[in-house]
Amino acid sequence: MPFEALKVGELARRTGLTVRALHHYDEIGLLRPSLRTEAGHRLYSEGDVARLQRVLSLRQLGFSLEEVRDCLDRPGFSPPAVIGLHVERLREQIELQRRLCERLEAIADRLRAAGTVSADEFLRTIEVMTMIENYYTAEQLEQLKKRAEQVGEERMRQAPADWAELIARVRAEMEKGTDPTAPEVQALARRWMALIDEFTGGDPGIASSLGRLWKEQGDKLIAEHGPQYDARPVREYIGKAMAAAKGSA
Repeated sequence: MPFEALKVGELARRTGLTVRALHHYDEIGLLRPSLRTEAGHRLYSEGDVARLQRVLSLRQLGFSLEEVRDCLDRPGFSPPAVIGLHVERLREQIELQRRLCERLEAIADRLRAAGTVSADEFLRTIEVMTMIENYYTAEQLEQLKKRAEQVGEERMRQAPADWAELIARVRAEMEKGTDPTAPEVQALARRWMALIDEFTGGDPGIASSLGRLWKEQGDKLIAEHGPQYDARPVREYIGKAMAAAKGSA
């Protein structure tokens, strides 16, 4: 049966999204209806619906709307890869929830049998709960630990200085008004991406979690580590440079 194109209200009803959200996606160029009726009403095609699914998968992986748009518009983008990432993340979350259920059931059993539970058992349970509520999954934390071991202790000690230097150089170009597509800024963008890949192993989920952590807890991190590591003022600028670098790759 051929797919019948949908008006925005019908798409909202069938997906559970709001009309306002769909209009916003349209305004920012993330999801624009590709068809029109004779009266000029915009309609969402089968391809538009498929793109919407990829948008929502990437959003649930923690990508910002700007990052989602850049990803979907990138040459060589693979829709199956997005679904695969989403499935992988869901499995990680299911496994984490399963482990939490086991620990809580064990605590309940001990309380029924003996009336007490050790502090260590409570601490292990709190650790799992915190992993769920915070920015990284347990699997991501384990992957980051393994990545640190692969990179080596000496390189890990050098990394903060490298980031501080790179952020300072990017800020200097931004303040000079250098175009993000200029060769010198493109070189900085490639260095920025290389540093991220070096310590995340190229995992987009970890990179996205890291971005969300800085976005939401940046003030606390800067208070603890120092303003030289604050990349937030240059995020939009370096983001444009990275998009251009990826487009020319």
